[in-house]
Amino acid sequence: MTDLATMSSVCPDWTLAQVVEGMKRHGYKGFEPRVEWGHASGIEADLSAEARTETRARFADEGLEICCIATGVRMAAPDAAERAKHVEDLKRYIQLAADLDCHLIRTFGGQRASGELLPIIDYVAEGYGQVVGEAAAANTTVLMETHDDWCASAAVRGVVEAVGHERVRVLWDFMHCQRLAERPEESFANLGTLTAHVHAHDGSLVDGRIQVGPLGEGIIDHETPLKML
Repeated sequence: MTDLATMSSVCPDWTLAQVVEGMKRHGYKGFEPRVEWGHASGIEADLSAEARTETRARFADEGLEICCIATGVRMAAPDAAERAKHVEDLKRYIQLAADLDCHLIRTFGGQRASGELLPIIDYVAEGYGQVVGEAAAANTTVLMETHDDWCASAAVRGVVEAVGHERVRVLWDFMHCQRLAERPEESFANLGTLTAHVHAHDGSLVDGRIQVGPLGEGIIDHETPLKML
């Protein structure tokens, strides 16, 4: 069964109380806060211990959940020192997720260096490998999203398989794979058994670029991948 969730990105000015009421009104079970963007819901890495406890209880009392922490962590940063900082940031988000009883954390590959892909996959996987112990202890799974320079499903599969740990999985964003003319059947062949979470948004071609729009009003096929999953 697929549980529906919403993100703070679509309601950045809503307080946490407004988010909870909106979720109940529209039938969403999960909430995915986008940290680092200053959204009014207030879930960030520097959330106090008291606020973490209160937030966790608020969702539990309503039968709702914080299903995923959407971070801006970029594990493929070409500079090694920058990658190391992202690893440390990710560890902080793992602790935040544990405190909020959240079991998924979104990360990006981000922009990658030019050149051969295999050595890049190696150091990206090495970075993820540094957090699998913390993720397992927190009962949370770190996700690499098909996004940025990592929209092609084969590259993301390569990273996850190189990590070789159940606590690193895939967030399959249907639109970004299809932007590369990758059919859902191709994406599913690479990612289906590794996918733990999905993002669904639509888009249309405007002046040669994808313009994001409401579901059902664009050219992105959501029905096929959802049926396959």
